[in-house]
Amino acid sequence: MFESLQALVPAEWRGAFAFLTAPLAWIPDWHVAMINFAWYGDTLGEVLFKRTVVLLPMMLVVVGVWATMASLYTLPFRSRRGQFLTVLSISWWDALRTVWLYWAGMVRFFAVLLGWIWELLRLGVRLLVTAIKGTFRSPLTFLDWTSRSYFKPGVPWVAFLALLLWCTVEATIFMYTLSPTLTEVLAGITGFEPDPRVMGPILWIFLYLLILGSFACIQVLGEAIRNRRITEIVQMSFVELSVMFFEVIFLYRELIDAITPWIAQQTGESVRLGLASTLALASFGWVGVRGMTWFLFGRFGTPAVLSILARDTIKQGEPVVEAPQAVQPAVWKEAIAALKAEADYFKKEARYAFELLTLPVLQLLAAAVNAVVVVIMSRPMFVLPFKNLNQALAATPRWTRAPEGAGDADAGTELDNATGLATGGVK
Repeated sequence: MFESLQALVPAEWRGAFAFLTAPLAWIPDWHVAMINFAWYGDTLGEVLFKRTVVLLPMMLVVVGVWATMASLYTLPFRSRRGQFLTVLSISWWDALRTVWLYWAGMVRFFAVLLGWIWELLRLGVRLLVTAIKGTFRSPLTFLDWTSRSYFKPGVPWVAFLALLLWCTVEATIFMYTLSPTLTEVLAGITGFEPDPRVMGPILWIFLYLLILGSFACIQVLGEAIRNRRITEIVQMSFVELSVMFFEVIFLYRELIDAITPWIAQQTGESVRLGLASTLALASFGWVGVRGMTWFLFGRFGTPAVLSILARDTIKQGEPVVEAPQAVQPAVWKEAIAALKAEADYFKKEARYAFELLTLPVLQLLAAAVNAVVVVIMSRPMFVLPFKNLNQALAATPRWTRAPEGAGDADAGTELDNATGLATGGVK
């Protein structure tokens, strides 16, 4: 650049021009080499590292060198040159300090970023563990809620569960027993065989409710007999006999038919079961099974089933004072509460991370501005380093014009104040 300008100068003045421009002549080639060094690299990682870590500090150094070399031309015309050189030296100290703080801020920012990632991973693991615990606790929590909602203390849980299990087993057995007969009946009515995958579950639900209803009829009949309610006794006896007739004809008769060949074989074909004997044995089997299950667990578990259906409590003698319930574990409440509690933390950390990312850059820019302002006004514009982001955003002073007629004393006072400003108040 200066060579082209020197070519425009007359030959007799070129020596003087070269002498006068010597402090600046070497800077263009030097700063191009420095910027190229900070901008280019052999690998992608090297390029990213240089442009992130080296580029901005290198640009600050370039601006400082230009400003310092340019200030040499003003020294012959300046008053209080000693204080000016002091302020210039302090500006270089601030520039080097901001470069170091820039690098330290980058390290702090990446450390905070890693901390964020670690906290998010911990939160994800906590949510996953809470979900797994909730999956295993849900059935127990549901049963506990059911017991507290429907029942009072003293519920015969063993009998209640045994009754449900027995109804399930009996409905499953009779489903396989009754399926061929029902298939033939439906095939004769509709003209095609029903799909067993559709008919089986429907038949099982029907049989399950029927068997469970027979226990309910026995329970209501027993209460009516104890209270001597004649109308209910007649009604429940008719209903129970109807249920018995249906189960004997369609269910227990199939069991008796299954053992009829065995009876004939054991008696040498001398005993053959007819209609009356088959129905009698089936009725005897129904009474035996119902009596055994009723006196074993049905009389204790059936009231619980009826209470669930009526959404009522089981009354068993004197009222029992309910013990205080323990605090039940929440499935998602703990994780959501933790997330809400950390919302403010994430806001503060976001502002802190933003400050770590922007404050070092703003300090580099402020140091570059100070280098130029010191050459022009012999004092810096900003006090470096900034303590926080608010100070950096608010540190834009409004310069006022000095009153006309102010002498060198006022200028010297302002220069002293600027020197103290640059040194953080130490003159």
